[in-house]
Amino acid sequence: QVQLVESGGGLVQSGGSLRLSCAASGTIFRISSMGWYRQAPGKQRELVAVSGSSGPVNYGDSVKGRFTLSRTVANNSVDLQMNSLKPEDTAVYYCASDVRTRPAGLLHTYWGQGTQVTVPS
Repeated sequence: QVQLVESGGGLVQSGGSLRLSCAASGTIFRISSMGWYRQAPGKQRELVAVSGSSGPVNYGDSVKGRFTLSRTVANNSVDLQMNSLKPEDTAVYYCASDVRTRPAGLLHTYWGQGTQVTVPS
């Protein structure tokens, strides 16, 4: 079993900054990818930023240039620095990770419980 624990959500004024953190724990052999998605009321869940096993971070178009994802492989954690926040960034943010729990096991996607980010208009 793998748990993703998120922290750092809250309310911030337009133009402000927030930092979200997520740490994975449990039976982890290897993490393939780790990052953040978000879901606003009445909308589908969308990509915010994901770090894969190799290559650059993949960012959603709406956050490019404003958000920065940093991953610490040794700690099985990711941080999302969110700058220049806008009202349209208001959503529940979910940490997600593709994890292999044993050497010959399949990858399985795990999700955190979600943390609310609110940017009033």
